[in-house]
Amino acid sequence: MLREHSQHSTSSGDTAGVYSRKEVCRLLHIDVRQLRSWERQQLIPSLREFRFADLFHLKRIIKLRAENVHPRRIRQALQGLRERLRDLALAGPDAEDVRLYRDGRRVRIQIGKQKMDPVSGQLVFDFNEQEINKLLQLPATQKNTEKMAQTLRNKLEADRWFERGLHLEQSGAPYEEVIEAYRKASELDPMAAGALVNMGTVFFNGHAWADAEAQYKKALAIDPQYALAHFNLGNLYDERGDVAAALRHYQAALQLFPNYADAHYNMALLYQSAGETMNAVRHWKVYLKLDSSSAWSQIARRELGKLEALTVVQGNRPKSTTR
Repeated sequence: MLREHSQHSTSSGDTAGVYSRKEVCRLLHIDVRQLRSWERQQLIPSLREFRFADLFHLKRIIKLRAENVHPRRIRQALQGLRERLRDLALAGPDAEDVRLYRDGRRVRIQIGKQKMDPVSGQLVFDFNEQEINKLLQLPATQKNTEKMAQTLRNKLEADRWFERGLHLEQSGAPYEEVIEAYRKASELDPMAAGALVNMGTVFFNGHAWADAEAQYKKALAIDPQYALAHFNLGNLYDERGDVAAALRHYQAALQLFPNYADAHYNMALLYQSAGETMNAVRHWKVYLKLDSSSAWSQIARRELGKLEALTVVQGNRPKSTTR
């Protein structure tokens, strides 16, 4: 009954296939209530059917919300994206080589090889502050200029391999091809923690526990605050029967992202299996506050009911008396 969740950053490009709202919810592990909420927040249009490219768009939103980006920022970024595409006379939000990603507290877009702020349209470089400071301290020689250019080329090529890995997964390509795409992305960009997490999840789904563990740990070495990597390690240790390690990583994920519903769900199951009723009840209740209408919530409500009934029976047990 373990609930799994894996990261897949996305971009548009392949429009093959049409999916119903029910199929979209099943594929992306969300419920209809979540779709309606995003429609009300004007993050997505109200659609009866979704194309393959629409799934990429939804997964962008899922990833940004999992990283606690406010819906208002996402909406502003999406509006800015539409304006930038209109300015560039492209074919709309599903145009080739368009990405939406988080950069600190901001949301950025990439159109082709150009990365920019979606609201202002100002071009940006995809370096973190530490990398920028290093580059600024280097002498302005031709060698350093070439090094900067090569770093940028590598990052862009890594992004393309990452997107290829996503597409291969979605299309059911052979296991080896998916792994190779993510491996190339991580080799081209050693800071690409997302590629490592996705590679780990492919290994995990193939029951290659040691390989999956190695990739998740590499991702955490790059980004210790990567909640999804902690969550996936929790799943892995749970599968291997290491309850203490599983709980440790689920707790780490919740420290970084307290509203991580899947982590609450899995912790409730672990505590329930270990006979720690009160801890299990606490996590079931938090989970149901975060997800009250999905199929998973029905299971959570059933398990919580069992525990509460057991607690009541134990609490009403007659006390011993003496005569």
